[in-house]
Formats: sequence, structure tokens, C-alpha cells
Amino acid sequence: MAIVGAGYTGLWTAYYLAKADPALRIVVLEARTAGFGASGRNGGWCSALFPVSSRRLASLPGSNRDAAIELHRAMQATVNEIGLVTAAEGIDCDYHKGGTIVLARTPTQLARARAEVAAAHDWGPGDLRLLTPAEVAAKVRATKVLGATFTPHCAAIHPGKLVRGLAAVVERLGVTIHENTPVTAIEPGRAITPYGVLRADVVVRATEGFTPGLTGDVRTIAPVYSLMVATEPLDDATWDRIGLADRPTFSDHRHLIIYGQRTADGRLAFGGRGAPYHFGSRIKPSYDEAPRVFAALRATLRDLFEGLDGVTFTHAWGGALGVPRDWCPSVALDRGSGLAWAGGYVGDGVSTANLAGRTLTDLILGHDTGLVRLPWVGHRSRRWEPEPVRWFGINAGLRAMTIADTEERLTGRDSRIARLMAPLLGH
Repeated sequence: MAIVGAGYTGLWTAYYLAKADPALRIVVLEARTAGFGASGRNGGWCSALFPVSSRRLASLPGSNRDAAIELHRAMQATVNEIGLVTAAEGIDCDYHKGGTIVLARTPTQLARARAEVAAAHDWGPGDLRLLTPAEVAAKVRATKVLGATFTPHCAAIHPGKLVRGLAAVVERLGVTIHENTPVTAIEPGRAITPYGVLRADVVVRATEGFTPGLTGDVRTIAPVYSLMVATEPLDDATWDRIGLADRPTFSDHRHLIIYGQRTADGRLAFGGRGAPYHFGSRIKPSYDEAPRVFAALRATLRDLFEGLDGVTFTHAWGGALGVPRDWCPSVALDRGSGLAWAGGYVGDGVSTANLAGRTLTDLILGHDTGLVRLPWVGHRSRRWEPEPVRWFGINAGLRAMTIADTEERLTGRDSRIARLMAPLLGH
């Protein structure tokens, strides 16, 4: 088995394959170091979030309402699975299951929160709750709060500790990881590198936002940047003002995504979208830094919580996540060619990659399980448009979300722009 990419998808796939059949010869090829991409630099939400709605999942070919609900349940179970595996394997990744709270800080955000709870009760187990301001304050003391949604199905983790720990575990299981070994093309039975060709019965593409670097895949996935900042460790008095004692991950119901957590060492780590998509799906180290976005993130965090004016921000970083054209992740095996793939997580990959790894294992080994019948299995997103249409469309979408948030803040009404964009964003 050859696996291209030593992020969460590749490493979880290697882990479950090695556990299922220790006789397999498994090699992972990685262009940089294990966890170099989104797996090592994300916001640390191990959540049950899936980028497209259950309604959209039910409309996929061969899917239905029950299948969509099953995927939702599988995502919830995956949050627990990661906690169990990390504990069993001794991976210290600061795993703590405190749930997710998403604040509503304007009347339009509160209306969206209510609609989201109603949809969750209609399409799932119904364990998404609408909180009153008093109930919110018991979990987090943010400003301008009118309410919030809360789900218990999320754990905060340290992403770098998880991916590096997982790499060490799979090597102990006999998997070979070749770092600093870029793959330029994937073909049936072959992964092509500058140093030679690796031949295997099955070749798994697990390259997420770096997929456009493979020959023939420049339009398969669009790499979109998400950036983060982190504070110095905060003192007890500051945490008493903020709350987050049980380390729930947090966000709000604006259109342009933000996300944060209280880290195990007492920092606020906070991120969001807003960085541009780069022409030709290019990825460069210089794109990891966008001073305008970093400044906006710091300002947003200070707006969310009082008492941060004197706090020092010690870290700022970014990286590319992978977005398919229809925003729907997929996992698949073409048994005829031996080519397999998983990805397109749109930023929800910490837990989804684990589900992908278990599903790929069942597909490759021919196990007929419930996982291989979930609606994302075998899904094929259509390719992104050629440039410059791709560049214009993605950046216009990102800009529209910013304008929609401003419009709602100024008018107090639901944004018409956001309603028009919703079908393009998987909703």
C-alpha cells in the first residue's frame, strides 16, 4: 500500500490498515514532514461538523434521508473514536471533550441559530441545543450575547501533537514514512517521485490542499487559506472573566467563519477565513502570513471578550485547506485501477480524516461495513473552473461573506447576498 501525504488522512489510513492486517507493507510518502500541512496547523476542533448539510447529503446519487443521518451519527462517533485511540496509544494531544458553543450576537445570528437547531432536530439525533444568555454565561462570558447553540460533540486538541504522535505510532506498527519525498504524479499502481517510482497494489491520494501540485489535479481541489493567532498564556483573573473552564471550542453565527479554543497551556488560539485564494491554486510559505487578516483576527477576539486590550499575541500562522467544487468531501476506491482518495474537508478535517481512514481501510480490504455505505463514499465532485474564472469566483465568494456580515451588522436584517451565496457554500 502506498499512501501519498502524511497528514491526518494518510496517517489514519496507515494506522487502521496496519492494525487490521500487520502483514501489509505500507509506505507513506510526504513532501515535507509529517503534519506539515493543515493537519499540523489547524484550530484543533475535533468535531462532528461536516461541510455540507444533511439535506444536501440526502440529495446525492444513491443517498437518502436515513443515509444522511447515518453519516451524521458516524461523525459524532468519530469524535469519541479519536479520544479512545489517542488514550490507548499514548498520544498526548491535549484531548478534552468540552463541546462547541456558537454565539449569536445579533438578531440575524440568533435567527440562524434557531433555524440550525430546528434543522438538527429534523435531520439528526436532535442534540444541538439553543442556549439563553444566562446559559451561555455559564460556559463563556462573551460580549453582546443574545443566545448560542451548543453541541457536546467536539473535543479541543493540539493538532501538532496529534499528527506527530500518530506518525510515531504508525512507525511503531511497521509503517515506513519517507519524509522530504514529494510525489509529482499518481498513476495506477505507481507514485512518481524525483527519486524514483514507488509501485504498489493500491495508491491512496491523501494530499488535501496540496492536491493541485499533482499532475492532472490542478482543478480537483482549491487550496483556500485560513489564518490563526494565539495569545500568551493568560492569568487566572483573565480566565475568570472569560470562562471557557471546560474548554469548549467557540465561534459565532457570522458568515465568514471564525473559530477558537482555550488551549491546555492557557492561551486563546483563534482563527478565521479572510485570506485570498491565490491564482493558479498556488501555495507558498509567504501566503501563510497576511498582516491585514492577523490584525482583523486580533480585533475580533478583543471584540468577543472584554479585558484583552493588554494581552500580548505571541503567535500568528496560516495554511491551506482543501475545498472541492461542491464543498462535499469524498472517500473512494477505484478497484480496477487501485487508486484511492479521501479529502476535500473544507476545514472540518480533524475528525473527518479519521472516518476517512477507517472507511478506506474497509474499502481496500473488502470489508462490507456500514462505513462503506455512507453517502460520501464514491462521491465525485466536478472539477473547478479554469483560471481566471476560479480565482474570480472563489475570491468573490470570500468577499461576499465579509460584505454580508457588514450588511447585517449595519441593517440588522438578514443579508440578501448571503442567501444568494448559500447554495454555492454547501447549504
